[in-house]
Amino acid sequence: MAIEVGSKLEGKVTGITHFGAFVELPEGQTGLVHISEIADNYVKDVNDHLKLADKVLVKVINVDKDGKIGLSIKQAVDKPPGETPARPERRSFPPRERSEGGFGGGGGGGGFGGGGRGDRGGRSFHKAPMGKPSFEDKMSKFLKDSEERMSSLKKNTEGKRGGRGARRD
Repeated sequence: MAIEVGSKLEGKVTGITHFGAFVELPEGQTGLVHISEIADNYVKDVNDHLKLADKVLVKVINVDKDGKIGLSIKQAVDKPPGETPARPERRSFPPRERSEGGFGGGGGGGGFGGGGRGDRGGRSFHKAPMGKPSFEDKMSKFLKDSEERMSSLKKNTEGKRGGRGARRD
């Protein structure tokens, strides 16, 4: 019987690596269960879930031309319809209070949405719905943070290299 994609087989774990486990299938062929296909939850270490010589039910998820067989343990388990794996809850943060000028109190000038040529007849395109910063707001915040980091980095490296007239004894 040839191994086909979608078939469920019982196999034996013959090897464990940091990226998954090798499983020997009934016909003597070996396939790989990638670490992401071992369990529905996050798998940090394969050894926490599988041991050598364990009997496992696997589903064939792909067979390459060169004979490599991709297997899945989590897809081999039949789940009731509508049941999804539990995911950790995401933390939500309250919307930030923003001034009319956007982030950081910079009034525009030379950048995006600062009046001038791109003003489009008095309409302001850099305002976004409350609680969600626009692309221009994000860019101006990024540029400000980037400039602060670069100036800090320059100060630290110049002092170490003896720049700006530092004396060497």
